[in-house]
Amino acid sequence: MIRTAPATLDVSRLRMWFELVSKAIGEQRDQLTLLDAAIGDADHGANMDRGFNAVRRILAEYGDEATAGEIVCAAGSTLMSTVGGASGALWGTALRCAGEAVGEARELDATMLSDALQAALDGVVELGAARVGDKTMVDALDPTVASLRAAVAAGAGLEEALWEALRAGEHGMRSTIPMQAVKGRASYLGDRSVGHQDPGATSTMIIVRGLAEALNAADD
Repeated sequence: MIRTAPATLDVSRLRMWFELVSKAIGEQRDQLTLLDAAIGDADHGANMDRGFNAVRRILAEYGDEATAGEIVCAAGSTLMSTVGGASGALWGTALRCAGEAVGEARELDATMLSDALQAALDGVVELGAARVGDKTMVDALDPTVASLRAAVAAGAGLEEALWEALRAGEHGMRSTIPMQAVKGRASYLGDRSVGHQDPGATSTMIIVRGLAEALNAADD
């Protein structure tokens, strides 16, 4: 029998999202460190791994009676308090903005998720003052959100819209390789930042892929 993905993300799948991200970040910690060593402080992998391990532990305390907003806001607050550097502030802000956007909902359909990720992107842009082309996480997150919103507006279901958004975001991630950084520590390198994939854009797509995989995961 062919299994179809659910049409919504409920609280259990939102918790699963962060569990999958924690696992994937741990597996790719060294790769994130190598990317950051080329243009940053070489701590992005360790910082994100520590942060999402903390998120996983915190969210284990939340049951299915929690709201989507509580789950996502708790993840954001945890990242803010445990991840060093800009990543903690940026992803903490992103998730808190997304959590506030979904509020008391217990399930997110395609439109609600689209609105939540738009709020996350808006929060990141406001805090970091970055735009597409600056060689940051925005280069991955912006096309992810734009693709998701376009797919939803065209009538796509949540599964289809998420996978389309993932492909768009990964293209944006790869587009950072030839860019020269104009934000953060990488900007100090000038044209020496060219030729390296941005670590923040890379971890962003690990997070987005975890969301798509949580939707498609088999029920227990």
